[in-house]
Amino acid sequence: MHRPSGLPVRSTSVTSDLPPSSVPSSGSEHPRRRTVVLGAAAAAALTPLAGLGTAGAARAVARGPAFLHGVASGDPLPDGVLLWTRVTPAPEAVPGSGLGDAVTVGWEIAADRAFSRVVARGTTTASVAADHTVKVDVRGLQPRTPYWYRFTAGGAVSPVGRALTTPHPGADTPGVRFGVVSCANWESGYFSAYRHLAARADLDAVLHLGDYIYEYGTGEYPEAKYVVRRHQPRHEILTLADYRARHGTYKTDADLQALHSAHPLVAIWDDHEFADDTWSGGAGNHTPETEGDWSVRAAAAKQAYFEWMPVRPSVAGTVYRRLRFGKLADLHLLDLRSFRSQQAKTGSGSVDDPGRTITGRAQLDWLKAGLASSDAAWKLVGTSVMISPLAFASLPAHVLKPLAKMLGLPGGGLAVNVDQWDGYTSDREELLGHIKDRGIKNTVFLTGDIHMGWANEVPLDMATYPTSGTAATEFVVTSVTSDNLDETLRVAPDTVSLVAEAAVKAANWHVKWVDMDDHGYGVLDVTAERAQMDYYVLSDMRRPDATASWSCSFRTLNGSQKVERVDRPVP
Repeated sequence: MHRPSGLPVRSTSVTSDLPPSSVPSSGSEHPRRRTVVLGAAAAAALTPLAGLGTAGAARAVARGPAFLHGVASGDPLPDGVLLWTRVTPAPEAVPGSGLGDAVTVGWEIAADRAFSRVVARGTTTASVAADHTVKVDVRGLQPRTPYWYRFTAGGAVSPVGRALTTPHPGADTPGVRFGVVSCANWESGYFSAYRHLAARADLDAVLHLGDYIYEYGTGEYPEAKYVVRRHQPRHEILTLADYRARHGTYKTDADLQALHSAHPLVAIWDDHEFADDTWSGGAGNHTPETEGDWSVRAAAAKQAYFEWMPVRPSVAGTVYRRLRFGKLADLHLLDLRSFRSQQAKTGSGSVDDPGRTITGRAQLDWLKAGLASSDAAWKLVGTSVMISPLAFASLPAHVLKPLAKMLGLPGGGLAVNVDQWDGYTSDREELLGHIKDRGIKNTVFLTGDIHMGWANEVPLDMATYPTSGTAATEFVVTSVTSDNLDETLRVAPDTVSLVAEAAVKAANWHVKWVDMDDHGYGVLDVTAERAQMDYYVLSDMRRPDATASWSCSFRTLNGSQKVERVDRPVP
């Protein structure tokens, strides 16, 4: 690979460590033959995108290499950014196929959109080893500066993407602003939330809090009659080829491509990048007898994730890591799937067992040390599942049953969601006690997973709140498309949910707001004085032309550890 003069660069294409013999065999209910995988992947790669129909995509590849999956940047630093793309070298070289020759890929990054001031360029190789994806880790850039980048292969030129580096670690940064999203199920609806975030010119990055893809087979979630569009492969994904093909399907979406080309992405995974209710040794949606060795499936999911996402792998190939935005904010990103103990059985009492963990010892120590040593005004923590405790026992039975199904609660109504921090109370108590004992102020948890919007104060002791005080605050964003209460019940929005929301707030005084029906995104604006989350909702996720509108805003003031409502979004 050519290295540009004066600017270091790292090529981070991932090679496969999964030999064909290690791919789990499938049961008869899910076709897993190579021909089926290739056929499904081919359909995914040639899905219409951004005005280029299926025939047009086929012709583009037939003429030579093509960039059918867009471009992306991610994990920005003060002096660098990670660039990503995927090349389709020939019609048969679809995601997950294992086919296609290696291709030399050129890249360049410039200080202007017209590329008249190119600051770095080089070449790398796209090959079957990494599913023809490429990553280039460009360094030597200037802090908090916009850059434009593109790729070439043969006679093809990729779309242009825009990246933005972070402020210098010691800079007195006046403000940072993030788009915040989670839970985007292809079959439930369209990714209009991504389009609306892409259209904003005021974001430093987009924070994706997990469930970027879903693993289910077609019609499993949601039910077949409610499927808006079908993903590929049609079956539940198990193998490396499957996970690659599913990632490839998602990245044919025009709104997702627009988001990636407009803003750097900072992402963590949750369970559906693997399988529902993932833990370190398995998942709720994994049956070893018919779906093979969990460790092989998890390794395949991780490999495909790092191939297809603009994310730098961190400790032991996980996603927990830390980014800094001047002296204003440290962003601590957690991996709550790779190290966690198996979810407890609700009612067993084991949720309080100190031997059980959601973070793993090393990650919890890393987070505690990072929070204690941070000199940033705000300590932001990206967590894929809710840390605030929740009680649901006061809900009416007809509301509790569907809500329990959504949240993983027992049908009988015992109020513990064992997949969240509620199922791992020892880790939570240790972390919150550390925040209190060290006098750590301005910790804000940013959360996805639950398909609802929340604004919470995180109590030190829920039983004696508010007397016992709060350790932190938490802003939870609703899903991009994944079903929430009205879809689960198949009722009109703002009907049954109003009863449920009132009951939740009555049983949980630290919950200042909850929205169980809407879909959309958040915009987090941070200044020295406050951190404010503006919530935006979609008109109809099942329409590709859905509009977005401001719903409400909440903020926490510097030093307060409290949440208060605000009557307008940040301009």
